[in-house]
Amino acid sequence: GCDSIVTLHLTINHSSAASDAYATICYGESLSWNGGTYAATGDYTITLSNVAGCDSVVTLHLTVLPEATTETEMLTIGADDTPYMWYGESYTASGEYTYVERYATTDCDSVIHVLYLTVLPSATVEEEQVAVCESELPYTWYEYSCTESGNYVHSESYAGTDMDSVIYMLTLEIYKTSLPSSVTLP
Repeated sequence: GCDSIVTLHLTINHSSAASDAYATICYGESLSWNGGTYAATGDYTITLSNVAGCDSVVTLHLTVLPEATTETEMLTIGADDTPYMWYGESYTASGEYTYVERYATTDCDSVIHVLYLTVLPSATVEEEQVAVCESELPYTWYEYSCTESGNYVHSESYAGTDMDSVIYMLTLEIYKTSLPSSVTLP
């Protein structure tokens, strides 16, 4: 029945203040964070224990960048138009070329540019010289019905383009027919 004095020494441990973590990943990637794996844009909250054994709440704010878009360009040029400049590079041969744009703050692809380049050879030139008598006129050459001396040009283009593949050049000379001196004209 006597007094018994008991002293309680109470320590109150506090939870940690909530904290935030931010991360950005490329499309198709995943992020491992505090035992979980995350692959979609969103906010993910987990509760951990601090050194005192109290709750510590952390929220992950995850951003997954969009899938890169692909832009395709098909181009046909003549060899005389080379080098062809594309995104700071020069090209002189046919082929498939790629240039990748990245998001400013990450190493993730944002736009993939693909160039299908066809370089056609320079046109060949074929020259022809023809002499005919006036009595053989008109002289037919490709789509021309030639009746005068002079130079004529005909070109053929590569299929599906307006670029010359062959340039034909004709130099035509027409000889006048002379009448015998004994013939009198009416």
